[in-house]
Amino acid sequence: MSAPGHPIPIDTDQSSQIIVELIYRLKVRDVMTTEIFTCSRSDTMRDVQRIMKENGISGVPVMDERRLVGIVSVDDVISALDRGVIDESIEKHMTRQVIVLEDDMPLSFGISWLEKYTFGRLPVLNANKELVGIVTSRDVILALLLEINKEIERFEAATKQKDTSGRGFRMEYSTRQFDFEMAGRLSTETKKQLKSRDLHPKLIRRVAVATYELEMNQVVHAEGGTVQVYYDPARNRVTIRARDQGPGIPDVEAALEEGFSTATEWVRSLGFGAGMGLPNTRRVADEFSISSSPAGTNVDVVVYTHKEETT
Repeated sequence: MSAPGHPIPIDTDQSSQIIVELIYRLKVRDVMTTEIFTCSRSDTMRDVQRIMKENGISGVPVMDERRLVGIVSVDDVISALDRGVIDESIEKHMTRQVIVLEDDMPLSFGISWLEKYTFGRLPVLNANKELVGIVTSRDVILALLLEINKEIERFEAATKQKDTSGRGFRMEYSTRQFDFEMAGRLSTETKKQLKSRDLHPKLIRRVAVATYELEMNQVVHAEGGTVQVYYDPARNRVTIRARDQGPGIPDVEAALEEGFSTATEWVRSLGFGAGMGLPNTRRVADEFSISSSPAGTNVDVVVYTHKEETT
């Protein structure tokens, strides 16, 4: 068992927009400590006590060559001292069921797991299951404080712009990778705007589907981007433009097939990444175009408003 860490004072319902955006944009690798002190299962609890004392840490991962096999906490050391078994091997006292993070997980997962399991520190593994870092609640807080200073100007920039001439409008929202909580804002606002202009409900549903799917596609697959919606009553059309920052779609034709997805297993476990985003978008569009490269993916959708009025 690990010693409890300091609580992280973050509530996604009450925290500022900047904090919420950061915890979804940053990844675990952005905040983890890469200087790792480890021990082997043949070491003694006294060896671990020395490592903790010399380095001011409260937990030490136990390694079998490059593989993580357990962890010893300061509570384990104290218990060994109390029972007079401090010179016994680590293997008798280490925790074998270790909760770990992956380095490409969004920081929001790291915060959630630190709070859920109340551990002082969590090991971080890379895609090859190798130990690459340690995350503590202190690491998270310090990283957020540093990032806030860099992000204030960007988040103060308007995320929504309206064209007040006539009855048309223009809106733009930014997306962040794995920011599932904030995805869908543009779709919701678009529905409100179109409904206030007494457009056909079927038309509104089509535009909302396309907008939502393009927002979610960026959240799941891209490194962030923007989705814009333009309503031009003079031309009887709603235009949706999605622009992301990569890494692009290797096979666009495959991505347009229903059920094709490159989402990770843990994204799928959340109920996202089913491979229907682009097919659904193309299905509801009157005009649809897509281009993609490692620099990013561009999707353009047009939905004509006057068509629904005749159905």
